[in-house]
Amino acid sequence: MLNTSKYKFSSSEIDFRLPSIMGIVNVTPDSFSDGGKYFSTKSAVDHALKLIDQGAAFIDIGGESTRPGSEPVSVQEEIKRTIPVIKELKKLNKEIIISIDTTKAQVASLALDNGAEIVNDISGFTFDENMLDVIKEYDPAIVIMHIKGNPKTMQENPFYEDVIKEIKDFLTNQIKKTKSAGLSKIIIDPGIGFGKRIIDNFQIIKQLPEFESLGYPIMIGVSRKFFLRKTLELDINNVEVATVIMESLAVMKSARIIRTHNVEYCSQLVKLANNII
Repeated sequence: MLNTSKYKFSSSEIDFRLPSIMGIVNVTPDSFSDGGKYFSTKSAVDHALKLIDQGAAFIDIGGESTRPGSEPVSVQEEIKRTIPVIKELKKLNKEIIISIDTTKAQVASLALDNGAEIVNDISGFTFDENMLDVIKEYDPAIVIMHIKGNPKTMQENPFYEDVIKEIKDFLTNQIKKTKSAGLSKIIIDPGIGFGKRIIDNFQIIKQLPEFESLGYPIMIGVSRKFFLRKTLELDINNVEVATVIMESLAVMKSARIIRTHNVEYCSQLVKLANNII
């Protein structure tokens, strides 16, 4: 049961009793599935506008690859990649709800200054100790994600005694911290593929309703990920159908925000799901 079913943004109110789509825009040269495709400001903006037209409620803009084994980039480089995209998008369409995908307080602050309304932190607000203090004055929506380790090392033999309990305990603790900072528009993400074995990823989807008791909308990101490709022996160019099937299963298991590359397919999923949820 959600503590609050609707979150208000500058241009609209989103009802999380029904599924919504967060379209991914990676302004990076090295993301695992689309690195380099949208590395210029123009290509990133054009792609974001296309995703909105296809049905994305949110656009998640990231300037640092967090694929397994990736190296971090500097604050300055991340700002250089993301902020011009946010500025241009808000200039072209003030109603777009923008999420900044970052673990760095300085990047988040500048993004919020320029119109972003969501901070999506893959570390669950643990990598940068200044993050919560810096962003709280903006009162953004936030995504608290679980990760085991960091992107460079997270897939080096991750192990859990009880993957659901460990994730749930982490999310519970971080919810308390973010609420103490005055942030209330919380979204939770169990972090598929972030320090998880293949068996863990499937277990998370299977037991996704376990996270409903935390009282916040659940976001899931399975788009094009390794566990799908490995299980079905597919390459990165042939995993769209597997992605939308797993996204469908996640929605039926209580996910309410789908973070995805392929918004066109996911929009069809959402339209169908809305008739049976």
